[in-house]
Amino acid sequence: MEHFVQAAESPTLDEPWRELHWGEKQKNFQYVQKYMPEKDDIRYLRVLLYGPVGAGKSSFINSVSNVLRGRMTIPALASATTSDKSFTKKYETHKLIKGRGSSKTFYPVVFNDIMGLEDGDSRGVHADDIKLALRGHVKEGHKFNPVSPLTQDDPGYNPTPSADDRVHVLVCVMSANAPQIKSSVLEKMSRVRETASDLGIPQMAMMTHIDEACGETEMDLRNVYKSKHLRKKMKDFSAAVGIPMNCIFPVKNYSEEIDLNDDVDILILSALRKIIDFGDDFIEKI
Repeated sequence: MEHFVQAAESPTLDEPWRELHWGEKQKNFQYVQKYMPEKDDIRYLRVLLYGPVGAGKSSFINSVSNVLRGRMTIPALASATTSDKSFTKKYETHKLIKGRGSSKTFYPVVFNDIMGLEDGDSRGVHADDIKLALRGHVKEGHKFNPVSPLTQDDPGYNPTPSADDRVHVLVCVMSANAPQIKSSVLEKMSRVRETASDLGIPQMAMMTHIDEACGETEMDLRNVYKSKHLRKKMKDFSAAVGIPMNCIFPVKNYSEEIDLNDDVDILILSALRKIIDFGDDFIEKI
């Protein structure tokens, strides 16, 4: 009788399931550098980030800023403790600085992040508030109240949003390292997605904490599209929230590093390039 020794299954695929040109950091960087919205009444392509609490929304904005400035920056304060309470309370537009000194301007892409979605009705941001934000009705600096969503009588309500105030891309940020998203949070997310679909707003997702979720990717970020675990995480997430696989991008946020890293940068830049493409297609139509 022959004995077959079962080889342990490799946690990685032989070939990546998605092509990423790791050497094209400069090319993607220039693409982002040159981008300008074509419409005269739109100065900024507005990206709204939403998702479960602690998924890394603020850290993603910081990471984009780092990549674009070529150094560590902290434009959006992030909480170092991933708690079950949201750190971001106000509706704030984060602009990204371009150039230095007297030639300093802003990139035409801006990010808004809102309080995290939490389990239960009286915690976290209200799905109705996100819906108002999508249409541009939430004023800068409005402080979210989990118990009562924004109404037309509130001082934080903008009755006449411009094309600039509207959201042009909706990006869900979720952690690859988090347990399954609670059903009440998924329900809030699907309400937000339905509104975005009705408005024709393109939707994407960023999957953060990929290094913490997968040892192979922690060892070498270039294993990201070979990791069976991360691919399964993305497929499960795609099925749960209804965002197609080709609109989900794994990224690693800068957290403990003190210097930039090309592989981290290229993942962020490739995601940012897609955000711009999707947002620009929407701007063309409005």
